[in-house]
Amino acid sequence: MPDSLTDLLAKNGAPPALHGGDLSEAENLFPDAPQPWVDLSTGISPFAYPLPPLSPDCWARLPQPAETARLCAAAALAYGAKPTEVVAGAGTQPLVANVLRLLRRSEIAIVGPTYAEHGRICRQIGHSVRDIAQVGDVPDSSRCVIVVNPDNPTGTLTSRSDLLDLARHLQRRGGLLIVDEAFMDSAADSQSLCDRVIGLPIVVLRSFGKFYGLAGLRLGFAIAGEAIAGRLRSDLGPWPVSGPAIGIGQAALRDTAWQEAQRQRLVAASERLDQALIAYGFKAEGVSPLFRTLRCDGVPDLFDRLGRAGIWTRRFAFDPDLLRIGLPSDEAAWRRLCDALRHG
Repeated sequence: MPDSLTDLLAKNGAPPALHGGDLSEAENLFPDAPQPWVDLSTGISPFAYPLPPLSPDCWARLPQPAETARLCAAAALAYGAKPTEVVAGAGTQPLVANVLRLLRRSEIAIVGPTYAEHGRICRQIGHSVRDIAQVGDVPDSSRCVIVVNPDNPTGTLTSRSDLLDLARHLQRRGGLLIVDEAFMDSAADSQSLCDRVIGLPIVVLRSFGKFYGLAGLRLGFAIAGEAIAGRLRSDLGPWPVSGPAIGIGQAALRDTAWQEAQRQRLVAASERLDQALIAYGFKAEGVSPLFRTLRCDGVPDLFDRLGRAGIWTRRFAFDPDLLRIGLPSDEAAWRRLCDALRHG
């Protein structure tokens, strides 16, 4: 007898993973915290790209294929790829899901601890997941590997040479390497694999919203060889991103002067955060200037102290001694953070 709709929904459902930016959770945990909240729980830049003027047409009509193509050409120039290798989507979530749907159900190795959505999506699609600690630990049973580089939340960077060695190893086994470079724009772009997707089984994911401070735009890109890129483009359909996202994304991706200034702003802010943490006895880890990671036995007390001061940071159920702290957006937020650190 066929399953009922209720049975199918129950079997295919998956609980959502917890992420940063949920101020309702902050308010439930710390109802007496001073307002407004200082949200340092995400890895999103507090310095947003200034929105360019947009034609009313981008809201009133569906995007033309030529407009999406121009967006992908701008992304290719920014990331060091070819336009035919770039696929645009409404964030990297639907892109990685569509990549994983191209594969036969199998075991996916994920280097972690890392971004929880990748494992959740793998299981939702029907793959099994093998968690590994580093790229050298890939088992023979896994023909697909996912690496977040730099990692979120640890901030660890895996070298380009190690990833290329892994891609060649997977190529000999008919496998695939998926590299999520969501934090690469601001960290170590020389380590990107965007220019190496031809001839090797590599798919690179690039997030737009974090570096440009426009996460609500929901824009991301997959960079892959033309065969995979063509399949993704076909699966996503004729309108993979909105007209406003095309207009804003294209302007930002071509604005090299703003990008360089943004990198300098982020580096200066992350160095300031490092110094503030060091001054009060904490040493941060990670290469991404968008966030810093603390790993010590004082983390639970620090999370609680900051929360009571109205400062929301990112803790992790898999490791209670791990805390991720983003960048304050203005001087008032910096003062509140330093005051909370000082009075611990």
